[in-house]
Amino acid sequence: MYARVFKSVSLVLGLAFAALAPVALSAQVAPAAKGTPGGDPASRWDIFVGYSYFSPHDTVTPIQLYGGTQTFNFEAESRGLTESVAYYFSHNVGVQVESGQHDLFTNTGSQNQGSSNSGIFTLEPGLIYRFPYGHITPFIHGLVGVADVDGPDHEPYTWGVGLTAGGGLDYCTGWMHHRLSIRLFQADYEYLHADSGVSHFNSSGAWVWGDDESINAVKLSTGVVLGGCQGGPPPPPLALACTASPVSIYPGDPVTVTATTAELDPKLNAIYSWSGTGVSGTGTTVTVATGSLAPGTYTVKGEVKEGKPGKEGLKVGQTANCSALFTVKAYEPPTVSCTANPMSIHPGDTSTVTALGVSPQNRPLTYSYSVVAGTINGSGTTATYNSTGAPTGAVGITCNVADDKGGTASNGTTVTIVPIPVPPLPHASALCSIQFDKDKLRPTRVDNEAKACLDQVTDALKNDPTATVVVVGESTAVEKTPKKGKHAKAPEEFAAERAVNTKDYLVNEEQSGIDASRIFVRTGTGDSKSVEDYLVPAGATFDNDVPGTTAPDVSAIKTVTRKPIGFVEPKKEHKKRAATEKPAAGK
Repeated sequence: MYARVFKSVSLVLGLAFAALAPVALSAQVAPAAKGTPGGDPASRWDIFVGYSYFSPHDTVTPIQLYGGTQTFNFEAESRGLTESVAYYFSHNVGVQVESGQHDLFTNTGSQNQGSSNSGIFTLEPGLIYRFPYGHITPFIHGLVGVADVDGPDHEPYTWGVGLTAGGGLDYCTGWMHHRLSIRLFQADYEYLHADSGVSHFNSSGAWVWGDDESINAVKLSTGVVLGGCQGGPPPPPLALACTASPVSIYPGDPVTVTATTAELDPKLNAIYSWSGTGVSGTGTTVTVATGSLAPGTYTVKGEVKEGKPGKEGLKVGQTANCSALFTVKAYEPPTVSCTANPMSIHPGDTSTVTALGVSPQNRPLTYSYSVVAGTINGSGTTATYNSTGAPTGAVGITCNVADDKGGTASNGTTVTIVPIPVPPLPHASALCSIQFDKDKLRPTRVDNEAKACLDQVTDALKNDPTATVVVVGESTAVEKTPKKGKHAKAPEEFAAERAVNTKDYLVNEEQSGIDASRIFVRTGTGDSKSVEDYLVPAGATFDNDVPGTTAPDVSAIKTVTRKPIGFVEPKKEHKKRAATEKPAAGK
């Protein structure tokens, strides 16, 4: 009967393993630990089915039917199966249920009896710990459960306790999408204990063998594992780096962001996606429109996914992200210098104003000017300031510059308006004097010694066509004393005659050519027989410079013409002789 029971149990277990296999294959796999090699993550579920060799060690001495005892040893059982189901609640640790059947299908004994080594069945749950690494997965486990043991000498199947400790090594084949592994070996130590009692006759009169079995066994297994495995060293995860160029710009300047991908599988399809203000493009390089961006720091994010077309990024390690930063700077305002040339002008004069604007970003510039007084015209880098109507003193001028982004700058200069200097008033200046004290008989006639002075006066008038000459005749105190007699002269006549005679020479001398209107006659108050000659420039006032002279009535003055140079007036005692002789040549 036990044989049939064990056959049924084995069939049920086989069906259970078959039913659980699809569940294990479709179950979510446990993510691989960071840094753990392996192409695919280890599975949550593992189902093992394999052949096992069981070598028990125990000696029993049952009471024989006809009295006495006989010793029997358990023999190795080479026909066995081992099945297990493991669920991993983490990458390494899980729970396991394992079952073993050895010679269950060779029972030849009658009901409640078995032949030697007719069968051992174990069912043990416990813990399992694995170490996935590439293609191989070592593991260890410890199990505690029940065992149904058939003794070596017809002892009936008896339930007892089973303990198992051991480990093994799985190799991932890569078949079935890395869902099939081969368990190269599993080696376990098992301790089984079952007490079938003392041999006796039962109530039916049948003899029942019995004994106390404590088995120390070694079990070796091999087979296949259904579930997930790590198929070799994993492909390196994707790495994506983004670089913005340039990283600092002004609004409107171009920016490109380039993605550099490492560990990309050329056999798979790769798609890129980007996000960020003003970003456009779907490849490895995108552009950023910055014209509308306000000053600040901006982030461009990129993502790459690889995989089969339509399945990109579905597997672990097939997605990578990156980000790049760039900064939009505010436009720097322009600067301007302002100068005027000349900086000092007279009322009504003009000055050239020059403005030199500089934009740090080379933006186009426009110029304008303003002034406090006067007018300024110009719209380029130069303007003309007109001081008409402006008061004297410093006048402020402002140069203004503006760029196309609203940046402005101003600077100033000054132009000083100074009054037109009033030229100094010209003054009469003394040229030379002529003496009349040598000719006692003709004290008012111009003699030869006056020629040098008269030539000087003539040259002065020629050198300054706008000037005039005033000749001031003087007389002595004696001459100014009134005389009595028919031919006595008035006191002022001596001075007036000297002045008139001097003018006559200047006007009538052939070599002078001086206009009479440029020579004025005056008499002075001095005490001498002389004529003082004064040069009077245009604008000068003679009376202010030489006060005390008087303009005589020249109409009553008889001019005494100067005789030619070299002429000698004959003496009275020689009048007769002189009348008969001719003057010497050149006299």
